[in-house]
Amino acid sequence: MNPSNKKSITAAEVLMSEAEAIASAARRIDQVSIEKIIHMLEDCKSKIVFSGVGKSGIVAKKISATFNSVGLISVFLNPLDALHGDLGLVAAGDLVVVVSNSGASTEIEAMIPHLRQRGVKLVGILGKTESPIAHFCDVVLDAGVDREAGKLELVPTSSTAVAMALGDSLAVVWMERVGVSKGMFALNHPGGSLGLKLTLKVSDLMIHLEHVPPISLGSKFVDVIDALTRQAIGAVWIKDESDHQKIIGIITDGDLRRALRATTPDMWSSLRAEDFMTKNPITVSGMMLAHDALTLMEKNGKKEISVIPVVDSNEVVLGILRLHDLVQAGIS
Repeated sequence: MNPSNKKSITAAEVLMSEAEAIASAARRIDQVSIEKIIHMLEDCKSKIVFSGVGKSGIVAKKISATFNSVGLISVFLNPLDALHGDLGLVAAGDLVVVVSNSGASTEIEAMIPHLRQRGVKLVGILGKTESPIAHFCDVVLDAGVDREAGKLELVPTSSTAVAMALGDSLAVVWMERVGVSKGMFALNHPGGSLGLKLTLKVSDLMIHLEHVPPISLGSKFVDVIDALTRQAIGAVWIKDESDHQKIIGIITDGDLRRALRATTPDMWSSLRAEDFMTKNPITVSGMMLAHDALTLMEKNGKKEISVIPVVDSNEVVLGILRLHDLVQAGIS
């Protein structure tokens, strides 16, 4: 703990300091340089090699990982290791991106002549645009900051935030320029909650048709109750009498409860499925992403849908999807 009575900096102030540094970088960003780098990325037929020392090296690793996730083949090269054999991973046609706050990292300076011998293009994300490393770069992005967060201004904070944000900006601009889709991104990110969001389809989670047989429009009230109880999924679907593979209505547990409240026991024997079904219900495609189906079920403009029929391109029923199964699968 600080033994003095002076007020310590707050976490919010640190975040504001870093946010202001990023905003300042955005205001002075050179769009011409960005365009040059995007063209370099588009023209690169090999790989992108990131390099940096210390905290800048960690930032370079993160940017490299982001590039890989969007489909740009990327590796990280430690400058010191490069001088002891690892330069072998750099080939003609590569694009090398160096990250350095000082712009004068001796390890990077020592590596650059050997990179140039291999005929690579060199991009610098540098805290000082007038620096030894900058003079060797084909394009330089200004990652400079006025100050680091905190009274001592010693810990790399604002500078690393700006450098990382510049790397992110390149990745996102390239993604949108070349038209990277959700499906393309998912190929490189199949795991975790993001992977589920991008890859899991309705057909992967639905209850298949053989487990949810339909009932007819004329099914008696007691038969509807029996089907709901037997199938135990919260709904039954009513087949179209002119095409038994297609749906004309659905009855959920909620529909049944509402029918019970709206009628008296002496009326139940005359009730038929068509009297209290939801006609022409909303359906989803089996090929729809499960995340998109969840959004539709939760925000359909009327009320939350707990059970939804799944159909193919010809409106033939394939099964039933439950909100419960989406949540259980970790879709959010």
